[in-house]
Amino acid sequence: MGSPWIRYSAILVILATCVGCDQVTKHIARQQLDGRPPRSYFSDVVRLVYAENPGAFLGLGGGLPPGARWALLVVVNAVVAGGIAAVLLWHSKMPWLRAAACALLLSGAVGNLIDRVRFDGLVIDFMNLGIGPLRTGIFNVADVAITTGAVLLILPQLAPGRSQPEPAEAG
Repeated sequence: MGSPWIRYSAILVILATCVGCDQVTKHIARQQLDGRPPRSYFSDVVRLVYAENPGAFLGLGGGLPPGARWALLVVVNAVVAGGIAAVLLWHSKMPWLRAAACALLLSGAVGNLIDRVRFDGLVIDFMNLGIGPLRTGIFNVADVAITTGAVLLILPQLAPGRSQPEPAEAG
């Protein structure tokens, strides 16, 4: 990804943009959607509906006791985010696509971590997509960043013709 300054600048732009969009949209959702009926757009393909999620993705872990939930969803999230940040800082030769994917993962983790600290362990969710009875769970911009980052990490591994590492020579 070029010089380290270009690389770190690009990572910071991804972080600032994603975390900023996440926090601004959650603020708007709290102001405009909390306590109001869902809003539907594009023949109900897009619904905006306010939800406070005590769990992780799709509410997983939301039923855990508060202390266990805090440890899992705040402490572990912070440790993982710190690990991703360390990888981004110390692996300057990482391919640009992988670095962008890690920056997206970090952005989503930070966005949701901010919520958990601000809102007593809750994350604000407000988007829902679907056609007819086929619908996603309710999610937010941080979740989109995490999902996009994960897809960008996984897809290159699935590409046909991906070169395999050379086997080590027997010594």
